[in-house]
Amino acid sequence: SHIYKKNRDMTKTWRGKTEQLLRVDDHDFTMRPAFGGPAIPVGVDVQVESLDSISEVDMDFTMTLYLRHYWKDERLSFPSTTNKSMTFDGRLVKKIWVPDVFFVHSKRSFIHDTTTDNIMLRVFPDGHVLYSMRITVTAMCNMDFSHFPLDSQTCSLELESCTLYLLYWKNGNESLKTDEKISLSQFLIQKFHTTSRLAFYSSTGWYNRLYINFTLRRHIFFFLLQTYFPATLMVILSWVSFWIDRQAVPARVSLGITTVLTMSTIITGVNASMPRVSYIKAVDIYLWVSFVFVFLSVLEYAAVNYLTTVQEQKERKPRDKFPCTCGIPHSKTMMLDGNYSESDANSLAGYTRNQMVPEEEKQEKIVVHLAMSNESSSSRKRGLKGHVGLRIIQNTHAIDKYSRLIFPGTYIFFNLIYWSVFS
Repeated sequence: SHIYKKNRDMTKTWRGKTEQLLRVDDHDFTMRPAFGGPAIPVGVDVQVESLDSISEVDMDFTMTLYLRHYWKDERLSFPSTTNKSMTFDGRLVKKIWVPDVFFVHSKRSFIHDTTTDNIMLRVFPDGHVLYSMRITVTAMCNMDFSHFPLDSQTCSLELESCTLYLLYWKNGNESLKTDEKISLSQFLIQKFHTTSRLAFYSSTGWYNRLYINFTLRRHIFFFLLQTYFPATLMVILSWVSFWIDRQAVPARVSLGITTVLTMSTIITGVNASMPRVSYIKAVDIYLWVSFVFVFLSVLEYAAVNYLTTVQEQKERKPRDKFPCTCGIPHSKTMMLDGNYSESDANSLAGYTRNQMVPEEEKQEKIVVHLAMSNESSSSRKRGLKGHVGLRIIQNTHAIDKYSRLIFPGTYIFFNLIYWSVFS
């Protein structure tokens, strides 16, 4: 009760209207203050309430802020011995001159109107004016995704005026205040700062433009879980085929096709949530290199299977061309194909005359067959000693053995280079 007695209610003692106190009807407020003279300075400060969203697809951001203007209009000065200032709502704003500040590259914006227009006008006796409003604005942000998702983005909210007056930050870098609770799910807000530059228009001239700059650092953990780890696991899974027997065709083929299709799904999912830029992103490099490793593991088994078939055909050709048709069953013929012992040859004595061909013909065929086998074996040994690469190709087991070392080693080396360059 003591406070109410000390501070009198001005609405009871002042019998006139606010317009009469500020002499609104006595002046033409369609003109700026000191019209015809030098440009008046208009100070600006901003308090950022929240960063609502950052959209990579649309390349824009949404911000809610308190925008405040400071200027002096002597037409609004009033005599007062008790009040240091008078505060009004948005209804008086429509009757006086206010700065026409707009947001450059703005896509959409609005002044909050719940429960009433979020506008405040404070007038001081000497004519100084504070004009504040709460605005949500969606503005364009040119983003560079060449290092995505290991990237940092710098966005700017630009303020400019249509009329000729000096727009400046009222307190320099201190003119920008931010709420300590501002946070984003995918970004870490590293820094807010202000700058100002001159903007030139060929038809109207130079204008002062104010910038609210903020730098965002993307959180990488989400992409590690959703993109990098699955891609790495698919590459490792494709290496399992190197330890599977080469005769298990269904197992190795199905494993290779499964990993290739999974990598294709991961690549499609990542690109679906990104704008269709015409340059390569960091995540594209990792995913496509991983895809190449998975695809090469499939080709590796195709090479193993093909060379195994070729080798088996070469081994069958001498047997088909010089068959040992000496009345011996197939089991005995197989023992004579290649290296043999004298006991194996003597074991033919158990066969009857009707089962065997004449002695001269039998000896001729056996000698020819064994001579060609020994000649091919000696030539193959000489070729293997001279060419190590030929030995690896002919021995299909060696391809899988070397792949177990080359594929993991190369992929680890790629990861070291990748994370050292982009992180």
